[in-house]
Amino acid sequence: MHAAAVLLLTISLWATAALPEHITGLLFLLLCMLLAIAPASVVFSGFASGTLWLVLGGLIIAEAVRATGLGERMAKFLFARASLTYGGLIAAAVGIALLLGFVMPATVARVLLLLPIFAAAGTRLGLAHGSPGQIALALAAIIVSFQCGTTVLPANAPNLVLAGAAETLYDKPIIYGDYLLLHFPVLGLVKALLIGFLLYKLFPAQTRAPENQEPHRPMSPAERRLTVVLAAALALWATDFLHGIRPAWIALAAGIIVLMPRVGALPPEAFPERIKLGTFFYIGAVLGFGAVVQDSGVGKSVGSVMLALLNVQPGADMVNFFKLSLLATFTGLLTTNPSQPALLAPLASQMAEAAGWRIEAALMTIAVGFTLMLLPYQAPPVMVGVQIAGVPMRALLRLTVPLALISILVLLPLDYLWWWTLGYFRN
Repeated sequence: MHAAAVLLLTISLWATAALPEHITGLLFLLLCMLLAIAPASVVFSGFASGTLWLVLGGLIIAEAVRATGLGERMAKFLFARASLTYGGLIAAAVGIALLLGFVMPATVARVLLLLPIFAAAGTRLGLAHGSPGQIALALAAIIVSFQCGTTVLPANAPNLVLAGAAETLYDKPIIYGDYLLLHFPVLGLVKALLIGFLLYKLFPAQTRAPENQEPHRPMSPAERRLTVVLAAALALWATDFLHGIRPAWIALAAGIIVLMPRVGALPPEAFPERIKLGTFFYIGAVLGFGAVVQDSGVGKSVGSVMLALLNVQPGADMVNFFKLSLLATFTGLLTTNPSQPALLAPLASQMAEAAGWRIEAALMTIAVGFTLMLLPYQAPPVMVGVQIAGVPMRALLRLTVPLALISILVLLPLDYLWWWTLGYFRN
């Protein structure tokens, strides 16, 4: 009962954002120890997970991309080659937000980087502040960065939480290439195309040619060094099934190189001064949350009830896929997005047993669930983005509601067919 009370309190605080997320996480760790809910090795197990060090490496890389101006250069490079039509501008914005997820593993950082760049590009092409065209550009940065970023392993917090839970609870490390192959084609690439189409249709506008072109600025030495580090990290992430080096250690090595004097892209003092470690402790607490759910027996009790209600049966792969994916999706209404995998991962073994699947398939249906956002409060990066960009909630819902309906009715069946084609449900 103590465990259930602390877990419910933590979920409530994360869902309502009554406290900053990392403070809620630290409070959870403290209460678990004071009430002796679980051993320290369980409560703090997230800090022994390689995933948490992937987060730390990602925070360093994200700050380097921002501080050196490399991210802004990438965006301007792509925008300069986009068509001056409104459709071309939307396509470029969606493409940039999608591609940046591969090299900048922090959703909020990507959103904060892209919003002013997209706003400036829109103004340069004749879209007034607050116009439908400017709102569409802001939503391209926010929604693509979050929803499509969930299909690239290091790009979003929920992905990392799921990877950490798979490792700490089941000793099943998630491979970068496997995760990308399974989720990106449908829930990343096809969804990005869908988002671009909806933005173009729901927020009509007209652009005009710019009066003058900005002068080209050569790359700084720091940008060149960071480009080499990012290219090497991306290549190693994409080929981890060949060399066996975990994504966490690749990211941490890249972060260390970035901070190295003379050879890096940031001064060494940037670590204590610019790297915001709130996310680090938040993810560590979320991973511990999942371990406590399993160790305390709360997860088993809740899982038994939910699976009984869903009536998951072996052999009915398509029905089971929809039931478990939608369970993961609607669980997001009870908590913030990064907490979804922490809440559901301890139930994955029961899901897999009931459906007759491998544990990996059950874990990946959880990922399908958090790629879909039903209401904006579920995703803190989305709320941060709309507040900074000044996007009205009505305009946000104008995009997210039809996107959610089409995702459930069209993309989920398409995703099931992709999984079936890959043979993912076979034991």
